Amino acid sequence: MKRTILTVVSIILFAGASVVRADEQPTNIGVPGECEDVMLQAFYWDSYKTQSGTNSKYGRTKWLDLLADTAAINANFDLVWLPPSASSTGGVGYYHACLSNQSGDWGTKAKLTELIAALHQGNTRVLADIVINHRGNKSSWVDFYSDNFGSYGTFQLTQSHICSGDEAFTDSKSPAKGSSVHGAADTGTNDGGCRDLDHTNEYVQKWAKAYVQWMIDVMKYDGFRYDMTLGYHGRYLSMYNEASQPYLSVSELWDGIDRQVRHLQETNYNTMIFDFPLKYQLQDGIVNGSYGKLRNPSNSLRGKGYAKYAVTFLDNHDTFERDSYGSNQFGGQNIDLNNPTHKNRILQGYAYILMMPGVPCVFWPHWKRYQSEINALIAARKLAGIHSESAVLSETTSQYNYEAVIQGHRGQVMLRLGSKRSTETPEGYRKVVDGPVHTVYYKEGGEGITDVPSDQVPSTKVLRDGQLYLMYEGRMYDVQGRRVK
Repeated sequence: MKRTILTVVSIILFAGASVVRADEQPTNIGVPGECEDVMLQAFYWDSYKTQSGTNSKYGRTKWLDLLADTAAINANFDLVWLPPSASSTGGVGYYHACLSNQSGDWGTKAKLTELIAALHQGNTRVLADIVINHRGNKSSWVDFYSDNFGSYGTFQLTQSHICSGDEAFTDSKSPAKGSSVHGAADTGTNDGGCRDLDHTNEYVQKWAKAYVQWMIDVMKYDGFRYDMTLGYHGRYLSMYNEASQPYLSVSELWDGIDRQVRHLQETNYNTMIFDFPLKYQLQDGIVNGSYGKLRNPSNSLRGKGYAKYAVTFLDNHDTFERDSYGSNQFGGQNIDLNNPTHKNRILQGYAYILMMPGVPCVFWPHWKRYQSEINALIAARKLAGIHSESAVLSETTSQYNYEAVIQGHRGQVMLRLGSKRSTETPEGYRKVVDGPVHTVYYKEGGEGITDVPSDQVPSTKVLRDGQLYLMYEGRMYDVQGRRVK
């Protein structure tokens, strides 16, 4: 049974269950409805190697290292996002060389298979990092390794599959400069580091569909994080999800809210998307005490009415590596996570995204540094059954604090942020998380029905006939806590 000891009370709950009610099955591919999942990004930049610099504080995350942490991961998270697992021309994996070669700088294919199996054993799903906008080369600017996806086919990309605007056809150092043998114009933005692929080409489409199907059926991944989806039109991402049917899909589209909404429309809403606009608005609001920016922020997917499609986060491998805000912010690798001010800001950020609709994603360095505090917030979210489409019933702010009430499947939470927030426990609630600048209160009573005694809440997740159930003392319950005969 999964247990998390909170600051004030001990909560026994079924941590990690995904709630998708039978009468509200998701209609979009890769977008589970009313999803209670919490995601972990289980890497950061260059975390595949032992380092002597700042990043070494947060630990190496090769497959064998993550295997040692599977018990703690399974106890708190429903989804784990792994880095690109194929061999590559760069250690992190974003310039892959051969997709069907799943042994790379993060470890061997055998160890990756073992890790995925261990996560599945704890009923935790695994997301692959899918890099199909661009590709690394074999020995020159325009040649590639072939990909052998077994029964899904063998593919050899060539110069004719590279977008016409790629540097391979304009750079004086390229042997293909000026060549008329190339693909169509790029349907998105260019990646200057390697070859951009032409997704209008049917052969490229067949290659990409075979790859994602193989990743789910053979490598046993459950879903996808799509890299650099600004690089090609969203219709192609939808095409690849239709072919592979991932449990969850999330796009990395690092842009403003209007472009993000357009991307959702282009994919026919067959994906979720990382809420980059919310990250920066939340960061600015907490640092400057501008809590009004947290109240249904207009520059966010929730503010635009798309919370169901939002994956919320405070930092990721890219922003952590590239953003250097120093003492004025709490994002980026130059932040000292031992500094109490930075810690308080980061925990306020996690208190916010973990109590709000969307699917929250926790970043590895933050979890490693503040594991007990973040686990307590995850437990509070699970206790109330906050999900991707939860209703925010009220939000109030002042210069010094923020307060919100959010409805979950099994209860309500009241979230308070700020150094001058009220410390009085509201009527009908009990305090479940108490931090220096954040407090969470819980009140029973949700959207679902439960006939499970409060001290006997099931925790073990099982799948049967494609449906998620919960086991406790040999008895099976549905995700709303009702006995299944």
